[in-house]
Amino acid sequence: MMVRPVVLEGRLARLEPLRIDHLAALAEVAFAPQIWRWMPMHVENEADLRLWIEQALRDAENRSALPFITREQASGRVVGATRFMNIEARNHGLEIGGTWLGLAYQRSSINVEAKYLQLRHAFEVLGAIRVALKTHHENEQSQSAIAALGATREGVFRNHMIMPDGSFRHSVWYSILKEEWPAVKSHLEARMARKTQTTTAS
Repeated sequence: MMVRPVVLEGRLARLEPLRIDHLAALAEVAFAPQIWRWMPMHVENEADLRLWIEQALRDAENRSALPFITREQASGRVVGATRFMNIEARNHGLEIGGTWLGLAYQRSSINVEAKYLQLRHAFEVLGAIRVALKTHHENEQSQSAIAALGATREGVFRNHMIMPDGSFRHSVWYSILKEEWPAVKSHLEARMARKTQTTTAS
């Protein structure tokens, strides 16, 4: 399973490989505290954001991750980021994570389409047999959103991470398997079509 830089493009979202020169565009949407509340790294200023990008690019260099910026198609504006991470090429598995969006774009259809694009690429191009997602045990909004994608909750890694404030994070894990992808794909396509119809009608 060879994970190479790629552009993933949909109707609402365009995912492009992260570069250091995306710093300024990301800085326009990155500094709301709510974005980083559940993240293992907090980003409060441009220096923090640079460190976050540099770490993501190091992970890309050692082929354990493929980070993307998320761009809104309509405006061309960079609105957040996401990535393939914890890539296990030998076992044909990876995780979708490190996802965040500027506050104005949260609860929009951009994130759903971005996840669809990532999942489709993982299963249909990379040949993944398992895609995982995880979140903080107190982040109920994220847990609901992951379940709504069609992912199966697997369990909880207790005391999985130490958060920036010193608290312990239990990570709630979900996954989608290769054989589940056709049904999940149909579900997501129908969900996106309904949203499109609703938006057009309004």
